[in-house]
Amino acid sequence: MAAVVGIRAWPRPVVLALGTLLVAVCYYAAGRLGLTQQLVAEGAVVTPIWPPTGLAVTCLLLFGPACVPGIAVGALLVVASITPPGPAAIGVVAGNTAAPVCAYLMLRAVGFRTDLARIRDGLALVFLGALAAMLISSGAGVGMLALGGKLPAGDVWFVWLAWWVGDAMGVVIVTPLLLLLYRARRAPPHGRWAEAAVLVVAAGVLVPLATYSRVSMLFLVYPLLIWAALRFQLAGSMPCALLASVTATAAAGDDAGSFGRLTDVEVMVKLQAFNGTMALTALLLSSVISEQLHTRRSVERACQELVEALQHLSAGTPPGPHRRTEDSAPGAPGEEAAPGGS
Repeated sequence: MAAVVGIRAWPRPVVLALGTLLVAVCYYAAGRLGLTQQLVAEGAVVTPIWPPTGLAVTCLLLFGPACVPGIAVGALLVVASITPPGPAAIGVVAGNTAAPVCAYLMLRAVGFRTDLARIRDGLALVFLGALAAMLISSGAGVGMLALGGKLPAGDVWFVWLAWWVGDAMGVVIVTPLLLLLYRARRAPPHGRWAEAAVLVVAAGVLVPLATYSRVSMLFLVYPLLIWAALRFQLAGSMPCALLASVTATAAAGDDAGSFGRLTDVEVMVKLQAFNGTMALTALLLSSVISEQLHTRRSVERACQELVEALQHLSAGTPPGPHRRTEDSAPGAPGEEAAPGGS
């Protein structure tokens, strides 16, 4: 606590500079991590999941527009590490900065809540924060590359689609995980540890089997996601989705499992379809279950309050925090007072 108070006591420009540096470093690290899973299709390098977009949207949702300079600096560092500076690189940086800002503004406009406990929050994150906002980054990036002559005209639509889906999957998968980690305050109940351990073991066995098997068995991942969502909501489903996505991407890069004997375009289409449907299933199903659990708890609390009110009304005592209960009434416990007095 003393450290937090000490940091808040620093001059505001220093705090903003440190925050910008931290966001930029995290963005750059996420970008380098995403580039380790890059694939080559039709001569273009694409990433099935681009984690920096999810990180940028999370920072904006949690800390507000003050993170925009850090996002821009981080995007500039990532682009500078893979391509020479130029107008095309500036356009890519501008698109990668504007897309998360647009996602933040749209989510804030519809009353998005970071706990993702409502189905409307899950739908808003998918359709506004991911699919709609990431049209900006993919359009700006591919457009600048095409105008600069660095992208053949015949590959524009394929590269744009892969770019758009990769950015969107970064929001759908990474943002819920980061929001979940930020809200984590305590460990789950002790009785759930055994089931959580079984889920981890099952995921560690089933996901590699499904992705690396020569027989197309990717559908086996979905029962695992349903189990995780039913029992642990986002805390279970999103880590499973991330594990399955990373494993499937590695298998696609090695031309292993059901991704073998396919062309580059077929590999990319199959991988993006799997990642998209799996992430949507995990996120939306978890949101639905969380909303139902919250509604049930609210109904149970309302029923309990109604029962207590009826009990006090039948006993002739007004409900309230300072009411007299039957246990505090004069006389022996369980003994009723005679009507009219003795």
